[in-house]
Amino acid sequence: MALITTDICIIGSGPVGLFAVFEAGLLKMRCHLIDVLSQVGGQLSEIYPQKPIYDIPGFPRINAQQLVDGLMEQIAPFKPTFSLGERVEQLRQLDDSSFLIQTNNSTEVRCKAVVIAGGLGCFEPRKPAIHRLEDFEGKGVAYMIKNPETYRNAKVVLSGGGDSALDWTIFLADISSEVTLVHRGDTFRGSPDSAEKVFSLAKQGRINLVLQSHITGIQGNGHLQKVIVVGRDNEESHIEADHFIPLYGLTPKLGPIADWGLNINHSAIEVNTFDYSTNVPGIFAIGDINTYPGKLKLILCGFHEAALMAQSAFKYVYPEQKLSFKYTTVYGVSAF
Repeated sequence: MALITTDICIIGSGPVGLFAVFEAGLLKMRCHLIDVLSQVGGQLSEIYPQKPIYDIPGFPRINAQQLVDGLMEQIAPFKPTFSLGERVEQLRQLDDSSFLIQTNNSTEVRCKAVVIAGGLGCFEPRKPAIHRLEDFEGKGVAYMIKNPETYRNAKVVLSGGGDSALDWTIFLADISSEVTLVHRGDTFRGSPDSAEKVFSLAKQGRINLVLQSHITGIQGNGHLQKVIVVGRDNEESHIEADHFIPLYGLTPKLGPIADWGLNINHSAIEVNTFDYSTNVPGIFAIGDINTYPGKLKLILCGFHEAALMAQSAFKYVYPEQKLSFKYTTVYGVSAF
């Protein structure tokens, strides 16, 4: 049984968890990260590593994996340690107010503060109720795009109305021979700018946009060949397709976190926006896993939460020390 001692244990190694290492490192706090996935990056690396991201300051466009790689380079001077491919099973507070965390691989982490940055927790894609959908998984049906080259010069049908559906429609318009986006409504939940781009692509004839419609079936002989769509007037049409990608988001599952005495609201952890602390002293929650009035599930917001969290975590980890924080430009790389 391995025992690791650190200042902060971060549960989740997605972009927000990685940036938390940087903010903690500036304050000379050591971090150990645990993630159920076998690689860092969370959803960005596991689900859509080549997905373009448009709202990271200083980067008009950056691929998800590039962002993860940049964050890893940024935190390298602080020498964080990792337990990857392990799931947190137990957390208990010791008599000295420190925490002991145990994983399913019997790894134990003793730390002074815990930061939950688990994104949506354990997650799985939401699947539409379409007959024989599972029969075509891996044979034309997928719920995430890992390698866009799979869809080069292919006929692709996507469905959904959020950011992921919009972003991938825009991206695949330059790769696939034919792209069709099917959406139940006539407006989108995603970014207005992305929605405008999709409408513009449709007007240019570069994609097919099918609104107020839904997919009711799929057909094929060993591999997907057609998608069946029912429109607003209940008329049925068939769209030839090599690939069908329903992008309906993820179903969050908090797992053991739900049993830690935290205040949970609709599968998210309630926090105080002063420092993103939970109702349990010494435990913080940042990123998509938390909730508060006005919450926006953006990576940018998670970075902000990580910065404020680190300030309070320092006071919890080192209550006898005075916090002297300077602008990051004052430190210089040599200080790391």
